Amino acid sequence: MGSVCPVATLDDLALALSLADRADEITREFFRRTDLHTQTKADLSPVTEADQSTERALRDLIARQRPEDGIVGEEYGVSDGGGRRWIIDPIDGTKNYVRGVPVWATLIGLADGDCVIVGVVSAPALGRRWWAAQGTGSWTQGPEDGEPRANRVSSVSLLESASLSFSDGIDWPEGALVRLMDSVGRSRAYGDFWSHMLVAEGVVDVAAEPVLNIWDVAALVPIIQEAGGRITAFDGGDLLTGAGAVTTNALLHDAVVRVIHD
Repeated sequence: MGSVCPVATLDDLALALSLADRADEITREFFRRTDLHTQTKADLSPVTEADQSTERALRDLIARQRPEDGIVGEEYGVSDGGGRRWIIDPIDGTKNYVRGVPVWATLIGLADGDCVIVGVVSAPALGRRWWAAQGTGSWTQGPEDGEPRANRVSSVSLLESASLSFSDGIDWPEGALVRLMDSVGRSRAYGDFWSHMLVAEGVVDVAAEPVLNIWDVAALVPIIQEAGGRITAFDGGDLLTGAGAVTTNALLHDAVVRVIHD
């Protein structure tokens, strides 16, 4: 990431939130339907008509309101634009979605050059949404919240006192997950976007996944950073060009990366 990022406009954030509203309408309509049509992609991951319908709807809205912007989506690839691009995962957690597990979300990020300046994570089955724009703070709202509340990462500074959320052990470097679990005080697998959002809220201190795509991580960036946290690729490098993700409260980040790649 560059050292100086452009500042998002209120219109940028408003559009991202309106895109999330539209996505919620579609994903709720299909969720737990017995006639939901599902296919298997070339990488053996599932894709549903809900994924496809949601991404098409968001692409149409962006094309009408920001025709000069590019789009990167999980289901329909890259549409060229200028230096700005909307990065979309219509349903993060499709396997959960297909099985009726409520832990899934639409991820919407707006990148300007190398910086992600707006991020929205909307999880309607959980009744919760997280959002942030560069320079405006990180926010969340759920069923228990009367008004949006600010996200703030934890102040835990000792790895042995930390709470970790991780993806399953597939694709982890040999021994890395065991080393990390042995180094922290508590380990759970909340999964997908939720692990990282819990870091932003300060109720989890570390989240790690070795294999993720750009649409899995872009929306997370401003939400984590504006909450005071740090998010990098799995090897500690640049998130948007690397693989996987490590999210922490910033205090623990270097130690976590060292343990993983010991």
